[in-house]
Amino acid sequence: MAVGSAHLPRLDLGPADSEIVDPLTKGFPQDAAPMRLDRIGAQGWNMLRGDLPFPLAVIRQDTLAANSAWMRDFTAANGLQLAPHGKTTMAPHLYDLQIADGAWAITVATTQQILVAHAFHVGRVVLANQPIGRQAVDTCLRVLHGDRRVELYCLADSLACVAGLAQGAARHPPPADNPLRVFVEIGFAGGRTGVRSRDQAMQVAQAIADAPGLALAGIECFEGVLPDADAAGRLVDEVVAVGRMVVQAGLLPQDAPLVLSAGGSSFFDRVGERLSAAQIRRPLVNVLRSGCYLTHDVMGYAQAFRRIQAETSLTLPPGGLQPALEVWALVQSRPDAEKALLTMGKRDIGFDAGMPLPMWMYRGDGSMTAPAAMPEGHDVQALNDQHCHMTIPADSPLQVGDMVGFGIGHPCTTFDKWKMMMIVDGNYTVTRAIRTYF
Repeated sequence: MAVGSAHLPRLDLGPADSEIVDPLTKGFPQDAAPMRLDRIGAQGWNMLRGDLPFPLAVIRQDTLAANSAWMRDFTAANGLQLAPHGKTTMAPHLYDLQIADGAWAITVATTQQILVAHAFHVGRVVLANQPIGRQAVDTCLRVLHGDRRVELYCLADSLACVAGLAQGAARHPPPADNPLRVFVEIGFAGGRTGVRSRDQAMQVAQAIADAPGLALAGIECFEGVLPDADAAGRLVDEVVAVGRMVVQAGLLPQDAPLVLSAGGSSFFDRVGERLSAAQIRRPLVNVLRSGCYLTHDVMGYAQAFRRIQAETSLTLPPGGLQPALEVWALVQSRPDAEKALLTMGKRDIGFDAGMPLPMWMYRGDGSMTAPAAMPEGHDVQALNDQHCHMTIPADSPLQVGDMVGFGIGHPCTTFDKWKMMMIVDGNYTVTRAIRTYF
């Protein structure tokens, strides 16, 4: 697999598909016999019919596929490569969908996540973090060897970090044709990791270039914690500027492209605009690491996408990103006239980006043929471990036993609460199940 090549082989999903799932797994029917994960889609289970326990996390199959295809078309139309952040889902089945739609790499955040990607034969991995400590560094070096070796990228923002990587390369020398590829990370004052000046960046770049077993691959940043799109654009401009400097200094390996990369879930338009406009006398690989697009949300990322649609100069494919991940619960009690308690809590749904939004209701007594939009005035006020406190109008139609579907914000912190998730069709019939590896 050549450096910069857009092609990645499809994954070996056998280790996940062959896992035995049973009623001890959240979301698995409690009256069903244990079975292989890949047999779940053949059971004909339907959420609206009551075949599955609640709370339940589901992913809408058609929306998932449409989101993946939309980002594929967006990156292709704008000269970008996609290395979606796998920490969002930690689901190899979804990695495989992203690879089928042309992903250049899968991005991870920890060395445990590298091993998950490696176990399922992901051929190119970006560790969007700095390996610190012997265990982490040695893990990076070990996966460069063997029959299933990976093309691995990681970050550095200090001479101390580079020294640690170089010591690891001395302990576990990588193959001559497969060094540990390192990005210089660009940061900003008051932000997260990353160098704070161009002089620092060049010192780190020089140290990487000089270290046996390491190869300077490019420059990157994470702009997602910045307050607005203009600030994100300025940070990406610094990535481009330092990239130009390392090319002029001759620090890249001979014939290697310069990789420029940024995060991009909230500001992927500014990332694409700045990287696409880069004028550098070197073959470029411009890599977007957006991860949350795959399931999207109904809160922060939905708002960010509306801004992108209104402002961007890039080519946007028809349609757009839509929320695919839902969590469903049952009304458990209506103890007060304007309050309902539901069977869902902090253990089941993310709340770091805002309380879940009640979007749909369904009554399984035959009076409804499909979920209906939740009337106004229904709002989540608090979550306990296993309870959801919702204020409701005194004349709310909700009854004990009704199903309520919630939209989420920041999908990362809902995925990590589920070892298994159900993929459903438009009628909420399960078409398959996926496994997560948090």
